[in-house]
Amino acid sequence: MEEEAPRRAERPLAPASYDGWSVADFEAHLAALRAELARAEAALARHRQTLAAAEALFRPPAGS
Repeated sequence: MEEEAPRRAERPLAPASYDGWSVADFEAHLAALRAELARAEAALARHRQTLAAAEALFRPPAGS
């Protein structure tokens, strides 16, 4: 069984404060959030595919 990779801590998704951030800082942060969102959506899609395959495998035969 594969172990879950540790979460990356180098860039928090929700910093304690946005005070002092430049426009470039906000743009970079938003780009990182969008990338993380895309990664999470892809992982969710894989999990849904796995769940659907398992449900199909263990579904009782029709008419039983």
